[in-house]
Amino acid sequence: MVLVLSAASCGKPQAPESAAHAPETESGGINATPKQFHVEEATIASIHAAIQSGETTCQQVVQAYIDRARAYNGVCTALVTEDGADIPAATGMVRAGSALRFPTHTVKASTVLPDLDQYKGLPLDYGRMEPTVSDPSVMAQMGLRVGIPDAGQVNALETINIRGERSVTCKGRFDAHPSTGPLPAGAPAACEEFRKQPDALERAAELDAQYGSKPDLARLPMYCITTAAKDVYDTRDMRSTANNDVNFAMDAPPFDSTIIARLRAKGAIIYAKSQAHEFNGGPGDPGGASKPRTNMVSGGQAFGSWGGQSCNPYDTERVTRGSSGGSGAAVGANLVTVGICEQSGMSCQGPASRNGVTTLLTTKGLLPDNGGIGYQWFNDRAGIHARTLADAVLVLDAARDDAQGYYDTRDPFTALPKALIPEQPYAKSVIDDAGLEREAKPLKGLRIAILREHMVRKTANHEAISEQIDREIKTVLRDRLGAELVETVTPDYPDDAEIDNLRYGFSDALSEILPRLMPEIFSRRDAKGALVFAVPGWDVTSYDYLLKLSRREAPLTRAVNIVNFANFGAEPCHSALCADLAFDVDRYLAERGDARIKDWAAWTANAKFREDESRAGAENWVNFKGHFADGKSDRLARSYIARLALERVMRENHIDAFVHPENTVPTPKILGPNVGAISLDGITPFFQVPRIAVPAGATEVVVEPQYALDDDARDYISVLKPGTPRSRLPHPMPISITFFAGQGAEPVLIRIGTAYESATHHRFAPPGFGAVD
Repeated sequence: MVLVLSAASCGKPQAPESAAHAPETESGGINATPKQFHVEEATIASIHAAIQSGETTCQQVVQAYIDRARAYNGVCTALVTEDGADIPAATGMVRAGSALRFPTHTVKASTVLPDLDQYKGLPLDYGRMEPTVSDPSVMAQMGLRVGIPDAGQVNALETINIRGERSVTCKGRFDAHPSTGPLPAGAPAACEEFRKQPDALERAAELDAQYGSKPDLARLPMYCITTAAKDVYDTRDMRSTANNDVNFAMDAPPFDSTIIARLRAKGAIIYAKSQAHEFNGGPGDPGGASKPRTNMVSGGQAFGSWGGQSCNPYDTERVTRGSSGGSGAAVGANLVTVGICEQSGMSCQGPASRNGVTTLLTTKGLLPDNGGIGYQWFNDRAGIHARTLADAVLVLDAARDDAQGYYDTRDPFTALPKALIPEQPYAKSVIDDAGLEREAKPLKGLRIAILREHMVRKTANHEAISEQIDREIKTVLRDRLGAELVETVTPDYPDDAEIDNLRYGFSDALSEILPRLMPEIFSRRDAKGALVFAVPGWDVTSYDYLLKLSRREAPLTRAVNIVNFANFGAEPCHSALCADLAFDVDRYLAERGDARIKDWAAWTANAKFREDESRAGAENWVNFKGHFADGKSDRLARSYIARLALERVMRENHIDAFVHPENTVPTPKILGPNVGAISLDGITPFFQVPRIAVPAGATEVVVEPQYALDDDARDYISVLKPGTPRSRLPHPMPISITFFAGQGAEPVLIRIGTAYESATHHRFAPPGFGAVD
């Protein structure tokens, strides 16, 4: 497919007619332009140094990011319609002082979806413009859409903390600074308290007035660091709705989520909410009477009914990957300094990989996760996006409360054993450029295991990245930095003669642990009645088998491995990990105390969802009665077993960490086919263990999959036809290397990751998003 849309037709914001949408601030308004310090590729240290030297002020730093948002944070997608005809011009919400402008050109569906005349499924969810529920005066894209090539826009920030546009409830003059006098007639009562909170520029002005060029960095280590939070995390001074178009009585909550409150207290400028997949990956569907009426063809989308779809800054036709895609794109395109992401599956590491940034995901419970809308289950956790892993580590250190440490009384998962958390700052484990000069091989003595299960070359499209990361592991980790390498063994990847194999694997550990701790799992059957753990020649339900398996005198089925154990043989439940969205949201709403949205039923009744499948799922959650399902305890028990097995494998083989590519397929297009995993994990969320991802260069080749109708022509599937040639990507796309280890292993992961980062400096800025004049 070749799109004929030009960058000029995409959604760069335009100035609104009413000055109420671009209010003046005490710091001089949003139209001032800093001249001294450039924020592109700025680090926490370089921002602090520039302020201390007098090269810039905090206000100028924030203003520079606002200027970049005005230049680059517009609409980057075009609607896919039945006929491809132009549509009337429309404007959306105000961002950075200007109303969003939507493309008028559309893309004919038959140019994206082949054999459309033979399609027999539900009516396609064709692209269209619709007024929002939250603010009927503004429009939003709905339905199928594609990324516009070379759009020059990324749509990564959903809401920016600028007075007059940071809330729909208190928009325009309803958010006027208290010094301007009483609010206009008709302003909601809640706006009186809301407007007392400074916006990002006003907070920067307060910091400048108090500290000037001498900030107290010991007390405020996040001083003037512009931070974006994924919209599932509450911010008391910005709209917080999980990127859903829902009409709260007051769309800004009365409190911050804990991680936001702690960073704010350490001097961070809570600057924006990043675009997110609605309700992280949901709301999902527990099953019920409601069914979707239209079909949103799956194609890597990560969007919501309020903020829309973000685009990859390295190629705006392609995905940002995952529900935290806006966070990854915002950090990657230099629209913010750091981002707070969220991962319940792979939603921090995927956007880090695809958008050329780093991520740091801690042991479950180390970073508080409360104050988040949606999943609050054992696999869900807050993460950090930054352009360097060293910066992400500084954010992690800043999130430690001076009195409570990382513990949060509202989050039971944070009650971790103190021994898992070092007394010294995590930054002590960072190996920077200077450290690399002092110690030529800083990883000498560390043993890193290559997880070959995540390097299998399943198709021709998996080959280039798998081979590239294999070279990185050997030439950088081993030869340059001094680590010892070993590898896991899988029949799908050829044995590497130059690297020793593990002598004790995950299956060995499960063989010993499952018969002792969870023997009932061997009697479980699949939907067809077959034993899930069946082994030819053995009665896996017998006492004799359990006894012999526990002594590794009988074989464990080869079907289970470290990658699929999260769901292998799991008790039936309404969702893969048995999370209860309605329960979690009802608990959250009881604390938020909104006058209109009091529970999930009220939310559903006052919302528009990103696609009809989500609408059906939301309605089924309203009527869901399975809150006492047995599956939750099964998932928790197997999570413990998985973690125990991982630790045994590491101890038996003297392993310090595992390494593999974050993905082995090039970044697919928005509404584009993809053969293979969207990210490679399935391990760390379920095991509740830490992970980091670091840029590892770029790939320039692709073997493009295609869409095809499934066997009954009721939906589109992704296929890679034999003989499809390798072609060159329009733009080089970032790839990533990722490391994980057991609980509490953050210091060793930081040591490995920062050493790799300092040895390679693979991060490169997206060429199309340079400095703003």
